Amino acid sequence: MTDEYTRHVRRIRRLRRSAQRWSVMAGGLGGAAIVLTPYHGLGVPDAFWMAAAGSSVALAFWRWVDWRVLALAPPPPRPDPAVAGERARKRIEGFVASFPGGREALGELRRQRARAKLRGSSVASAWRRLDQASATLGALSSRLGGPAEDALLEATVAERGLRELAERAASVERASGFAGGDARAALDEAHGALVAQFEEGVAAYEGLVGAAAAYVAEDGRAAMDNRSVSRLNDAAELLRAVAAGFAELRADVRVRQVADGL
Repeated sequence: MTDEYTRHVRRIRRLRRSAQRWSVMAGGLGGAAIVLTPYHGLGVPDAFWMAAAGSSVALAFWRWVDWRVLALAPPPPRPDPAVAGERARKRIEGFVASFPGGREALGELRRQRARAKLRGSSVASAWRRLDQASATLGALSSRLGGPAEDALLEATVAERGLRELAERAASVERASGFAGGDARAALDEAHGALVAQFEEGVAAYEGLVGAAAAYVAEDGRAAMDNRSVSRLNDAAELLRAVAAGFAELRADVRVRQVADGL
C-alpha cells in the first residue's frame, strides 16, 4: 500500500506531464490555426480549428495552475522507514504464505534468523532445544484434540515468553561487556538468573511436549483397541470361516468324484 507522501509526489508529476502535453497540443493547434486561416479565410473547418486551439490553451493553463497550487502545498510527512519496511515485509510474507508450503518456509526462516542473533551466547544451546521441541509439538498439534487443546494454547503462550526471555538474556550478556566493576558483577548475576530461568522453562516445555506425545500415543492405542482391533479380529474370523468353507467344498467334490469313479 502506497503512503500519502508517495501519492502526493506522483500526483504532482502527473499534473506536470499533463500540463506539458496540453501546452504542446495548444501550441500545435494554435500555430496551425494562425497559419491556415489567412490562406483559406474563415469557414466552418476553421471554426473547429480555433475552438480546439482555444480549448487546448485553456486546459493547459488550468493544468499549470493546478500543478503550481499542488506543488506549493505542504506535502504530507515522510513515512518512517521502519514502519515502511515492516509494511513491505508483511506484504512479502503474505505473498509467500499464499503458496503451498510458504508458511512452513517462513517459519523456518524466522527460526534461522533468531538463531543467528543468539549464536555464541549462553542461551544458544537451550534455544536449539526449544526449536526442536516446538517443531515436534507442531507435528503433534493436529492430533491434540479435546482437553489437550487448552494445553496447546498454553504451550504457544509459554513459547513466546521463553523466546522473549532468551533474547533479553542475550542482550544483557552483550551489554555486560561495556560495564565494569560493581556494575559488571550485577549484570553477570542478573544474566545468570535469566539463563537459569530460561533453561528451566525450556525443560518444562520439553516435558509438556513429552506429555503431548504420550497423550497422542495413548489416544491412538485406545482408538485401535476399541474399534480397529475388533474390526480386524472380525475380518480375520470371517476369512477363516470362508477358508474353512472352501476346504469343505473341495473335500465334498473329491468324495463325489471318487464315488462317481466307482
